[in-house]
Amino acid sequence: MSNFEKCRYRRPPNSHLRRVNPLFHIQNQEADSKELSSHIIKLAWKTGRLNLSDRGLASVPEKVWQIDQLDEAEVRLLEVRMDRDVDGDKWWEHEPLTWLDLSLNCITEISPKIRNLVTLTVLNLHKNNLDGVPAELGCLTKLTCLNLSHNKLRTLPPAFFKLCELRSLQLAHNQLEDVTDDVGDFIMLENLDISHNCLSTLPPGIGFLTRLTQLDASHNKLAEIPPDIVSLRVLCKLDLSDNQINLLPPLGDLRKLEVLFLQHNRLVNLPDVTGCLALKELHLAGNTIKEIDVEVFEGLSRLRVLNLRDNTLTSLPEEISAFQLLARLDLTNNHLTMLPDSLGFLPHLQSVQLEGNPLRSVRRDIIQCGTTRLLRFLRERFKDEGNVNTGSDSLISAKEVKFPDRYVMRNSRALSLAMQELTEIPDSVFQEAVEAEVTSVDISKNKLKEVPVGLKRLTSRITELNLSCNALSVLPFELGLSENLLYLDLQKNSLEDLPQSFESLSRLRELVISFNKFSEIPDCVYKLTSLENLIACDNRLTAIDVSGLSQLRRLATLHLANNDISHVPPELGNMTQLKCLELTGNSFRQPRHAILTKGTPGVLSYLRDRIPHNQH
Repeated sequence: MSNFEKCRYRRPPNSHLRRVNPLFHIQNQEADSKELSSHIIKLAWKTGRLNLSDRGLASVPEKVWQIDQLDEAEVRLLEVRMDRDVDGDKWWEHEPLTWLDLSLNCITEISPKIRNLVTLTVLNLHKNNLDGVPAELGCLTKLTCLNLSHNKLRTLPPAFFKLCELRSLQLAHNQLEDVTDDVGDFIMLENLDISHNCLSTLPPGIGFLTRLTQLDASHNKLAEIPPDIVSLRVLCKLDLSDNQINLLPPLGDLRKLEVLFLQHNRLVNLPDVTGCLALKELHLAGNTIKEIDVEVFEGLSRLRVLNLRDNTLTSLPEEISAFQLLARLDLTNNHLTMLPDSLGFLPHLQSVQLEGNPLRSVRRDIIQCGTTRLLRFLRERFKDEGNVNTGSDSLISAKEVKFPDRYVMRNSRALSLAMQELTEIPDSVFQEAVEAEVTSVDISKNKLKEVPVGLKRLTSRITELNLSCNALSVLPFELGLSENLLYLDLQKNSLEDLPQSFESLSRLRELVISFNKFSEIPDCVYKLTSLENLIACDNRLTAIDVSGLSQLRRLATLHLANNDISHVPPELGNMTQLKCLELTGNSFRQPRHAILTKGTPGVLSYLRDRIPHNQH
């Protein structure tokens, strides 16, 4: 029996035995229509939103296409109740339909009558059996969000590209082999996902999408990238992983690019990202890169994550010390025999992965003791070699406590007081930061037992906050009011919980809570819908809450290494959006170490295979 045939058999609707009754019936047009009850219609009229998601539909109920029109029975009811309100509402007065969700069904065809729904702004057809869409879809000129992912689309009609108001377009997990140059007509588009298709090239017209902030073209058959991709001047996130790319054009004009995924391609050299001054994450795992060109390091002062696992690197240059904000470095499964001493002086480095390298200059027991021990070893070796008084400012700096003035802060839009051994910070410093319009605050590596009261002055403005390496045991409620916060580093403190107000950090993309005393991930974390990176290694976590993590639809990095986790739920394997999953250093027996060394795709595949068949 095909998947489509299975979808046409379902339990009778509205049955109190719906979940346990083993009897099924054929799901025909009449049965589909019954799913659109008068209660649902009335709710749609009241809110302008119609939700028919996950109802086993094999077709769209005909009434959906005339949802704003009354049939004969409703006209008679209107005549009877014209002078009466129902529950205080005039039910015949309704909002135009702006939001339609038909996802998670088995719909094979969309009627041309969809042209009637001209007021739609959001349309979700995610996870159906569509092999095409009608040209009439192009009549929905007010559409701003369209999700067609997880279908069987092979082509898109020319009229499709008339949707010139689209801000978000999801086409992932289809069978598209080509996208025409007309994609350039989506001039308002901000988010484009064409991953998991069969594309061999990107359309040259993609350079006209000048408002694009996120582009995901991973898991295709791309061999090269058109040069005009550098016209996407506001692009923040670019995912080209799992393709066949061996050469990239210079990407230096992407001045706002923050995250670049290039893992599992055919690159032999580092991409030219000189000029990508905002770059924070560079993922290059699974290529054949042999050496690192030190010129690439110039200008990458904000880099926090560098993933080079599964390449063929034979050396790491001393110039790695230029990455002063580097927090995670993955060099697993390369050909490294030595490590530069400068690695030990990176002030924010919290994780170095080195397994699978033939290192000779560092004993294996030191590597097994973790990152902190490794970095201490490199620093001690540097001193033993007589380099203490070399005057290298990039490696050793002893600064006197000096608070920056507003003119210095205005130039950088940053307040930096790291490594000053401060126990308190005067309110006047934060007042001057307000006047300097500071957006980034770094007060890490001090001796603060409480978050400075003056920081409250900046809560509505800051986008980056680093409180790591202090003695904080509790955080103030007001910190959760930082509505523009994108990056928050709380590692190496004494925290056991987070304020519930943190669930309001709706724009937070990265949260680092490693090296604390958390026994579980706080519930508020699962409300952070924009979260992409969650670093919670070296705590006291005992379990993985898959149901909570599944709410984080954008989560790409999950770091749970070195905790007390005794069981890894197989359902974690369904989180296929994960690009980096770290589970080493826990007490579970499965997956075995040999599985963990295969990287994230291997671990997720292994976990999915262990899900009981009736839960797939």
